[in-house]
Amino acid sequence: MRILNKAVAVLTIMMGCTAAAQKPIIQTKYTADPAPMVYNDTIFLYTSHDEDDAEGFKMLDWLLYTSTDMVNWTEHGAVASLKDFSWAPQDNGAWAVQCIERNGKFYLYCPMHGSGIGVLVSDSPYGPFKDPLGKRLIDTDHIWNDIDPSPFIDDDGQAYLYWGNPDVYYVKLNEDMTSIEGEVVKIDSKPENYQEGPWVWKHDDHYYLAYASTCCPEGLGYAMSDSPEGPWEYKGMIMDATEKTRGNHPGIIEYKGKSYAFGHSYDILKSKTSIFYERRSVDADEMKYNEDGTIQTIPYWNDKGPEPIENLNPFHRTEAETIAWSEGVKTNKTEDKIYVTAIEDGDYMMVQGADFKNGATKFKVFAQPVSGGTIEIRLDGAEGQLIGSSKIEKEAGNTYKLYTSNMEKVPGVHDIYFVFKGGDGELFNLDYWEFQK
Repeated sequence: MRILNKAVAVLTIMMGCTAAAQKPIIQTKYTADPAPMVYNDTIFLYTSHDEDDAEGFKMLDWLLYTSTDMVNWTEHGAVASLKDFSWAPQDNGAWAVQCIERNGKFYLYCPMHGSGIGVLVSDSPYGPFKDPLGKRLIDTDHIWNDIDPSPFIDDDGQAYLYWGNPDVYYVKLNEDMTSIEGEVVKIDSKPENYQEGPWVWKHDDHYYLAYASTCCPEGLGYAMSDSPEGPWEYKGMIMDATEKTRGNHPGIIEYKGKSYAFGHSYDILKSKTSIFYERRSVDADEMKYNEDGTIQTIPYWNDKGPEPIENLNPFHRTEAETIAWSEGVKTNKTEDKIYVTAIEDGDYMMVQGADFKNGATKFKVFAQPVSGGTIEIRLDGAEGQLIGSSKIEKEAGNTYKLYTSNMEKVPGVHDIYFVFKGGDGELFNLDYWEFQK
């Protein structure tokens, strides 16, 4: 087994092979700058993407993940990249992005560091996104500060775009969301310890401006106002700055009766090496308000992650790239599918809170053998109860096929661990799975 997230894996074993040791919500890629958006009862989580070999910042595209339970996240691959902007450099600089919906269209505001802020438009939150302008949307004389755009639409329909490092700016957007109204405004009295990454939202009658606090390390500060144009009064920290993480970046949503704060850390990187690289991982935690509208401070990301909002139905086709926690595996995207790959002996992945009702009798998986191996299906831990296994045999051509195996019938709600066994090298690729009653 490759040594990946070794410290986390050891802690998992020490704690009885439960999900208690997990923290970042995405493990198959390095992700940063989370931008969650709620649409049609689903969380669409757009992120920037640190390449696996990044030493400093190496960021070429933007990724998308979805969830309906805050614990199991399905990857959809890159939804946009620097190549979507003909006027921008193609070699680096795909920084913090954010998406917003208006009148059935989806607007993705994208900063290219040193090249201003552009906008892409799509008829679907999944893309494809296209550049309607062929030029920068935000093009000021402080272009290196033009990063981290955050769109917001007020109750009266007026849209705004906020951005900036080390200062914070805003401008009104026209209803088309691709042109500006009036002049760019620099907020003269920026909130205490503001550094970058503004995120604006409204809760009850209060407007909020969250941001990454003065670097480094960065926490998550916030200010409040009675107007989306300020003035902004500093209120404290959503998350205190801590040496546990160098950077951070807020994303705030309300979903199914709860509020959540997203950010990022270097926890997965630190579990693999003591050398510092810009390879970050998105985290999330529940966020709570006080009666006066102020926000309770989160000391640091909860080791267990957020509580699941609902149970997962294992009797529906589930994409293999739907994961709550994993060790060792990666994901890849082709024209027709996203799949789990780089699977080696001892690796595993887990989905959380699957409701087996009265129990499952069969397991189906659509897989492509490489050298071949076995999938052990275990409950509530990587060394938990074994309820079945599926042998993925090497065959001529090694094409994708459906493998079916019998299961021990165990009822109730469980975390499912798919533990991979085999010889040296890569074992197989996984497209989707499904249990049957």
